[in-house]
Amino acid sequence: MVDRELWNKVQDILSGRYENRTKRPKRHFTYTGLIRCGHCGCSLVAQLQKGKYIYYHCSGAKGKCPEPYTREEVFDEQLAEVLGGLRFDDEVLEWVTGALRASHDDEKRYDDEVVARLRAEYDKLQQRIDAMYVDKLDGRIDAAFFDRKSADWRSEQQECLATIARHQNANQTYFDEGVQLLELAQKAGEMFRTQPSNQKRRLLGFVLSNCTWEGGELTATYRQPFDLLAKNVLEFSQRKRSGEPETAISEIWLPDLGSNQGPND
Repeated sequence: MVDRELWNKVQDILSGRYENRTKRPKRHFTYTGLIRCGHCGCSLVAQLQKGKYIYYHCSGAKGKCPEPYTREEVFDEQLAEVLGGLRFDDEVLEWVTGALRASHDDEKRYDDEVVARLRAEYDKLQQRIDAMYVDKLDGRIDAAFFDRKSADWRSEQQECLATIARHQNANQTYFDEGVQLLELAQKAGEMFRTQPSNQKRRLLGFVLSNCTWEGGELTATYRQPFDLLAKNVLEFSQRKRSGEPETAISEIWLPDLGSNQGPND
């Protein structure tokens, strides 16, 4: 299942919430510290020219570098295109959401079965404790033995309750988290073009990693699970154009979208 930290970050980005917990310099440039030079691996740094134009260049920390200065608008456009690589048409979004819902129904049935089994186990342990308490009152076992065994069984009961809670919480979040990730992927490119600098940085840091710039070309790696989404978007489009039926293409999505899911007995 998608972890809680990831879930909260997705919701913050989609809602536009952003909390600035660190002190920023008076002039903060959008891409400082986010992109490295493809020639030498040094960070790109920004420079303001004529009071309004922002250019980035290699810091040259390892010596003189041939990478020329680049306007910030060039990065804006290429990064928007990279994020746009996560987008698929609304028809596909509707279909994948439906597939997720069907998968969620299967997951819910599984969770309900596990919860029923664990509740039966909890009740069986309670019956053992109650029966053993009667044995203690009748003098068939001593108090020390009762205390030791009942403590073991109560510990097992607590494990049952904890696992029940996990499966009950997973019932709806399995579906909600998948849809939220799809929604963020769908909107990432469009959101990026309209966001202020600090939220652009937050979105990039959340979706991308290892961005490099060399010879006028940006290379970026998607973080998980967006790397899977980008791969699936490309493969889905290619196979759809080739005329494959949707039922044959469905296998692309659910195994990856559910890759963070799993039984947690």
